[in-house]
Amino acid sequence: MDRIDAHVHLYPPGVNADPGVWGSAHREDHWATLCTRVRADGSLVQGFPSVDGLLREMDGAGIARSVLLGWYWNHPDNAADQNRFFLECIRAHPDRLSAFAALNPRDGARAQAEIRWAKENGFAGLGELSPHSISHPVDAPEWTEIFALAGELRLPVNLHTADPLARSYRGAIATPRSWFIETAHRHPETNFVLAHWGGGLAFEPSARDLKNVWFDSAASPLMYKPDAWNRAVAGVGPDRLIFGSDFPLRLYPRGDTGSGMPAFVREAAAMLAMPDQAAVFSGNVRRLLAL
Repeated sequence: MDRIDAHVHLYPPGVNADPGVWGSAHREDHWATLCTRVRADGSLVQGFPSVDGLLREMDGAGIARSVLLGWYWNHPDNAADQNRFFLECIRAHPDRLSAFAALNPRDGARAQAEIRWAKENGFAGLGELSPHSISHPVDAPEWTEIFALAGELRLPVNLHTADPLARSYRGAIATPRSWFIETAHRHPETNFVLAHWGGGLAFEPSARDLKNVWFDSAASPLMYKPDAWNRAVAGVGPDRLIFGSDFPLRLYPRGDTGSGMPAFVREAAAMLAMPDQAAVFSGNVRRLLAL
C-alpha cells in the first residue's frame, strides 16, 4: 500500500548537534523544553535524526512519502532557517519528501512574504503552527492575514492542538477547541489539519460540520489507546482522517527503543478496515495536498 506520513519533524544538522545549546542560543526555550525532555527512566522523548535516518525509518515502516512539518518558532529567523533546510530536503528527495513551511507572525509583512516564497518553491502547506504556544496574541490580525493568504494560495494549514483531558506533560500549553472551530468558520476558503486528533475533536460527530477541517493522528499512542482509530472513524468519518506519526517522537517508550513508526503503522492497519486504510494512509492527504 502507498503510505504517507503527514506529520514528521526534522531539523538541520546545527540543531541536531546539540539541541539544548541551540535552543538557548536561538531563544527557543519552549521548543527546548518540549524536544529535549527526558522521561523518568532517563531516556529522551525523541531523537534528532538526519535526513538519511528519516528515509531509513520510512523504509522500515513501509512509508512511501513523508511530509516535513515546521515548528511554531518564537522568532521569524528560526522559521526561515528551517524552511531553507526543508527546501534542500525536498529538492534532494522529491520522490520521498514534501514540506510545510514554518512561520512566525510577529512581522506581518515578512510572514506574508515567507508564505509566497514557500508556494513558489513547491511547499505543500503551512505549519505545524501553534498560536497558543508563542508570544503573539491568538487574536492578532496577523493570524487572519496568514490564514486568508493560505486559502488564496491553496496551502493547507496544520495547527497544533492538545486534548484538555489527556495526561499533562512539562511544557504543555492549553489549546481551547472553541478557537479552532471559530477559526475554521471564519476562513471557509482555507483547509486546516488539526494535529493530534484535534485535541479530541475528531471523536465528536459535531466536528463533521467543519467541512474544511481534517485531523491527523500524530503522537496518538502517547495519549490514547488503539481504539482512538475507531473513535475517530465513528466521529468524523475516515475521509477526514490523515495518518501522521510525529516522528521522531518516541511513540512507545515502554516497548520500543526507536521512534515506533513501524509499530504505529501496524496499529493503524490493525484497527482500520481496508477501504478506510486506503483513505487514511494515502488518499485523503493526496487529495488535500494535490500530490
